[in-house]
Amino acid sequence: MTDAEIDAAIGSDPDWAEFDPIDWSKAEIVVPPKKQAISIRLDQDLIDYFKAQGPGYQRRINAVLRSYVKQRKTG
Repeated sequence: MTDAEIDAAIGSDPDWAEFDPIDWSKAEIVVPPKKQAISIRLDQDLIDYFKAQGPGYQRRINAVLRSYVKQRKTG
């Protein structure tokens, strides 16, 4: 499909009716902080829980730890 055909198909799709075109002119590039590889021992049930949620379990563990640190700093 051409870009014009794709735009026409989206325009006629009722699921896209409420979406406005995105203005990317003010978008900012965000570089995530550099991660450092470490070795850590965790309880097996914690690892199983995070892995059961699918790919990205290390990212989720990082997010939980970050949330904990943020709460401790503001508390």
